[in-house]
Amino acid sequence: TGLFTSRDKAAAHLTAGARKVIISAPASGADATIVYGVNHDTLRQSHQIISSASCTTNCLAPVAQVLHRELGIENGLMTTIHAYTNDQNLIDVYHTDPYRARSATQSMIPSKTGAAEAVGLVLPELAGKLTGMAVRVPVINVSLVDLTVTLKRETTVDEVNALMKEASQHSKVLGYNTLPLVSHDFNHNPLSSIFDANHTKVSGKLLKVLS
Repeated sequence: TGLFTSRDKAAAHLTAGARKVIISAPASGADATIVYGVNHDTLRQSHQIISSASCTTNCLAPVAQVLHRELGIENGLMTTIHAYTNDQNLIDVYHTDPYRARSATQSMIPSKTGAAEAVGLVLPELAGKLTGMAVRVPVINVSLVDLTVTLKRETTVDEVNALMKEASQHSKVLGYNTLPLVSHDFNHNPLSSIFDANHTKVSGKLLKVLS
């Protein structure tokens, strides 16, 4: 439900008889944070309360993993252009966060996200290297990760796209797109992250990608 996102609260399910709990959100005190397709090999039988991180982390981590493995990430900034959620309001009304108090259906709303930092829980070699923010927009489904990173060496658009295409061919969660598609076209796609090769930009060691 997204209501119990701490270990103490989620443990109520264990008390009620569940053998395992998977929280589909970032969770404090979880035995492990697992992004399937990235670090699921670290899952252990002893883990009882597991966080599967956020949707944004599931989109970002597969891309960041490939870029860091092949090109090396020094640091990076992420913006997620994110569909609105049920923690926002349909019309302007009181909320503890003044940004989320505003109508989700009428504005682009800057917001906080820990999705970039959470990548460090999944890929420890990237801990402290990524940060970011969200912009909530008036769509009901499909979000976008806009990632800009400084690499350890110079690259080209063709090299980056080739690396991502190769990685997608061996992944159950990462896709690769070259068609002129928009967010609505990705509804019902089962993949966690669909790299869009049409929008890769490079300036020396500076790289921007969309997924």
